[in-house]
Amino acid sequence: QVQLVESGGGLVQAGGSLRLSCAASGRTFTWYTMAWFRQAPGKERELVAAIRYSGGVTYIGDSVKGRFTISRDNAKGTVYLLMNSLKPEDTAVYYCAQHRSMSRWSLSRFDYGYWGQGTQVTVSS
Repeated sequence: QVQLVESGGGLVQAGGSLRLSCAASGRTFTWYTMAWFRQAPGKERELVAAIRYSGGVTYIGDSVKGRFTISRDNAKGTVYLLMNSLKPEDTAVYYCAQHRSMSRWSLSRFDYGYWGQGTQVTVSS
């Protein structure tokens, strides 16, 4: 079965950086679009970034554009989220997700059928 294991969250001061990692197993990683979502208390889960199965196309949400970068290492079966210039409003639980279908591109969370357990990111002011 598909397993997604996130790591790299933690507490950081505003202006600092963190890199999240998500190791995937259970299916051929190269064939699936990957994404990072986040959910803050009392808010809906929102898409932060996505990277196409081929790695050639990425999406970065408006609220993090210019500060966050998504990348993937298909040989390692891992997707990364590099977060720079962190702000207190970036505080949330961050989830890694894998598209439910191979060779598909989507920005809708309903198309992502597999999720990690989440990792907490807290940015202090």
